[in-house]
Amino acid sequence: MFKGKKIKKLNRTKSHREAMLKNMATSLLLHEQIKTTRAKAKALKPFVEKLITRAIRNLDDQLTKEQKLHNIRIVLRYIKDKSVLHKLFSDIAVRNQNRKGGYVRIIHLHERKSDSAQMSLIELVEKKKIKKIPRRELRKQKEISEKEKIDTLTYKKKEQDQNITQQKKKQEKWYHKFNIFKKKKSEENP
Repeated sequence: MFKGKKIKKLNRTKSHREAMLKNMATSLLLHEQIKTTRAKAKALKPFVEKLITRAIRNLDDQLTKEQKLHNIRIVLRYIKDKSVLHKLFSDIAVRNQNRKGGYVRIIHLHERKSDSAQMSLIELVEKKKIKKIPRRELRKQKEISEKEKIDTLTYKKKEQDQNITQQKKKQEKWYHKFNIFKKKKSEENP
């Protein structure tokens, strides 16, 4: 009897497909949204949701340290980047703690011009809202920081010049304390 295949092969070998899904999952958890083809997005969605479910399970206080470590190690099989792993367990899991599932959404986009492939945007449902700063403000901030850098450099140069002049004055003072090297005026003109 024929059974339905659950895994989409995506025209790749098993090792290539697994590596691709691991890389895409890492990128999705890091940037919280990525643009890819529709078939890859559909294959990635259950893969990432299982990882987020593991991370949410880890928030339970009744688990022992060994069980929490076990969950981390299972996710570590797929996510190799430590910073992304930390973000998953400390930030993304906390944001999705009250959800029962459906942590990822797929938004269909227009076709790609080059090969007419169906494109999709896959993103976390509970993603961070980043406030975008207008370009004018960014330019102003950049100009201010550059002026501050120039001011600090000129201030440091002035300090160095003052230190050098003070050292020269100290050396001159040392020579004047002792009249060893100076000839008396009376000896020069007999």
